[in-house]
Amino acid sequence: MTLLQILQEFISICVQDPMLHKEDIWHTYVDYEICLHTNSMCFRKKTSCVRRRYSEFVWLRHCLGQNALIIELPKLPSWNPFFSLRNVGQVSQRMDGLQEFLEIVLQTPLLLSDSRLHLFLQSDLNITKIEKCARGKTRYTVAEAIQRSNLDYHHRFEDKASLLCLQCCC
Repeated sequence: MTLLQILQEFISICVQDPMLHKEDIWHTYVDYEICLHTNSMCFRKKTSCVRRRYSEFVWLRHCLGQNALIIELPKLPSWNPFFSLRNVGQVSQRMDGLQEFLEIVLQTPLLLSDSRLHLFLQSDLNITKIEKCARGKTRYTVAEAIQRSNLDYHHRFEDKASLLCLQCCC
């Protein structure tokens, strides 16, 4: 890799489009679309969009912390029991905090080697399946999981991901 290629390498991440999900009358949660656009050789897909909820970010931070004991990880926005999708300020603040967390993680070479990070950002696997896949306990590899995740979604929204990430992150 030449110096020019290294200088031109980029990883753009965008956290956007919060959606409220109601499981039943007592249980609701918000998830966010995470769009990645990159030319980095670290990533199998150059554009991808997945949806993740706050608790999955907490899980990811915990995993990264176990794997990289010597690195001080960025903080996540604090959990708020009174979080409301209708409160634009709270939603915006949380999205900004989640995006800032991911931006710092993606600038840390040691963390980029964690397959759980790649599965989190580029697959639609839940955290249980991400753990199993990262440990080699599935019929598919990490690369296969990423490649086949959201195939229909990916083809329909590949241009959207590129455009949104460019607008949001570049």
